Amino acid sequence: VQLQACGGGLVQPGGSLRLSCAASGSIFSINAMGWYRQAPGKQRELVAAITSGGSTNYADSVKGRFTISRNNAKNTVYLQMNSLKPEDTAVYYCNGLIATMTLIEYDYWGRGTQVTVSS
Repeated sequence: VQLQACGGGLVQPGGSLRLSCAASGSIFSINAMGWYRQAPGKQRELVAAITSGGSTNYADSVKGRFTISRNNAKNTVYLQMNSLKPEDTAVYYCNGLIATMTLIEYDYWGRGTQVTVSS
């Protein structure tokens, strides 16, 4: 199983970016998927998560600005980021709780994509 994230880049404050992350491989089912981020010198933190049923959870710092969604048919999770701030600058990682064909769930991580918010 692999998670491939894309969509990062450089954006000015107040701008928008959309991240996507596709899971591929021997997947039986995907439970929760989410996005984490890690800024230089800081610990990795949860940004947003979404269950297979569509329930969402957001960090307080991004509520009202970021929206997480998923396409279960495509095994893909998205993060729409609006009103970006310099403090959103970080490497963003995709995460998925995925059951393989052995029916055992594992925690998978993507490689990360850099988001830089700067004028």
